[in-house]
Amino acid sequence: MSNDWQSLFAKDATLFPHLADLLKDQVLLSTMSEERFHQASFLDQRIFAPDLPRQIVAWADIESVSLPELSKPQYIFHIGHVGSTLVSRLLGELDSIFALREPAILRQLADVHVNKPDDVGWTSDEQAKRLGQVEQWLSRVFHANQRVMIKASSFVSPLARPLLADNGTALFLFASLSRYLQTILAGDASKQEAAALADLRLFRLAQHCGQTLDEKENLSLAQTAALGWLCEMATLCDAKNQSPDATITWMDFDEFLKEPAAQLQLAASHFGRNLSPDHAQSLISGPIMSSYSKAPEFDYSASLREELLSEAAQIHADDIKQTLLWVDQLARRFPIIAAAITTAETRR
Repeated sequence: MSNDWQSLFAKDATLFPHLADLLKDQVLLSTMSEERFHQASFLDQRIFAPDLPRQIVAWADIESVSLPELSKPQYIFHIGHVGSTLVSRLLGELDSIFALREPAILRQLADVHVNKPDDVGWTSDEQAKRLGQVEQWLSRVFHANQRVMIKASSFVSPLARPLLADNGTALFLFASLSRYLQTILAGDASKQEAAALADLRLFRLAQHCGQTLDEKENLSLAQTAALGWLCEMATLCDAKNQSPDATITWMDFDEFLKEPAAQLQLAASHFGRNLSPDHAQSLISGPIMSSYSKAPEFDYSASLREELLSEAAQIHADDIKQTLLWVDQLARRFPIIAAAITTAETRR
């Protein structure tokens, strides 16, 4: 990597702030081509490769780089497992959109925001300052007509409020609770992920509800899966309520799959892009819709998804039924959960 990295950093998006060492106040910069960004499903450690040049620099040295005036990124926030990568890939085919999928450095800042680790020791003002700096770094593009669209990890949703506070624009992707449960219960990896995240989600949900809901040991398989929906929907509802100046629209992924071309046009219009019916149809008729978005080398389709979800619904029918009743009981106790359910029912 060139020793004159500051000039390159100011020029365009080539030097990507990949990860931060928050204790040492350093940032790992990776040298990325526009095509590499376009292909990446995740902008985290999973794209590290021997041919990916990297360099560690001081946070303060990046902070000192004078950047041109940049447009604020637009965002896709979501509850997880609801087609956010697919929607990001489709919109990323538009010339005016520079799509960034799941920048890891935002997840690191979200972890500080939620857990407030003592070893980092940032004040609230320092957190806000650092987040603003990272957002500016991520705003850099390759071409003058482009604007960054960040598809955040679901772990980053706690940052939706500050990121959207200054007239932000975002698409909130979700699914109904029953469809979400079927999705999680349809795969071994997603069930394992739900179990691994149960403690964190109970902690985050307790912050929204004002008290702890339950111990994870007392939860059934479907209840453990439901924590993801409850936690992330509550977080997005809170962000919507606390961001009156933001431009936010909700999209149900199952509604998207029913009419993908029309829904894609609506999403593009929400972000200020004009997508013609013919262009939308060509995009949803192409290879993006017929492959697994997070690993395009594997085939996947809406029909295969429906088959897997229907099977999960049958296998876990009793647990899902009891879990839906459990969530209804929680909604009677906690307004934020009632708001999440109402939002999902009225935004379809």
